[in-house]
Amino acid sequence: MKLLKVVVTVCIAVFFVACNFTEEIYFNEDGTGKMNIGFDGSEMMQMMPSSDSTKLGEVIDSTLVFKDLLREKKDSIAQLSPEQQAELKRLEPFSLHMKVDADNGIMNFNMFTDFKDVSEVNDAFNAFQSASSVGPAAGSKPMPQNPANGATKVNYTFNKNKFKREAAIVDQELFQQSVDSLVSAEMFLSSSTYTFKYHFPKRIKSTNIEAATFSMDGKTMIYEVNFLDILKDPESVLIEVELEK
Repeated sequence: MKLLKVVVTVCIAVFFVACNFTEEIYFNEDGTGKMNIGFDGSEMMQMMPSSDSTKLGEVIDSTLVFKDLLREKKDSIAQLSPEQQAELKRLEPFSLHMKVDADNGIMNFNMFTDFKDVSEVNDAFNAFQSASSVGPAAGSKPMPQNPANGATKVNYTFNKNKFKREAAIVDQELFQQSVDSLVSAEMFLSSSTYTFKYHFPKRIKSTNIEAATFSMDGKTMIYEVNFLDILKDPESVLIEVELEK
């Protein structure tokens, strides 16, 4: 199972209520920082009837440190295929906080890590999709995977007061398969959002994103896109930011 999956049958039952994803990065003066990728499905959870069989039967509020978990499970992991081991290995730098409470309409997942250089989290979005295959949430109801996992790559750079985020399709055949598989969930995904929120140590001088909004101090940029659009055309999201000196 993948964390970025959202149950298609549930989406139909709740009239395609939107879920929200957030990619948030905090930068320090020296280029170090912290990344958080979050999923908020609370609106969907609140719309589900209390008797809905797709709801989890228990309250989850826990944090997984993947480095510790992978060390603990190393013998079992060694029995997996090289591909499966590699998928789990990329989770190692991250921790995952999960909070799921059906009675109170809460469904939140936040995967986070510190970094010395932002390029260390280039694979964060794909890792996010793999995160719920480990730990308490793995026993929950199946959620349809984001089909672009493994077909795309995101790269970040931050140096000399310039930040850049760009995505590339690295496996065209796999990517096309992923786009084709979106059909069944397209109505739901079309109302979901993906928000970029970047916090910089200096004021922002310029950006190529005309639709971006900014904090009062000019150091935070926020940009929201349609989630389905970014799945279908990940390369369309190119973000460039220049800071004041």
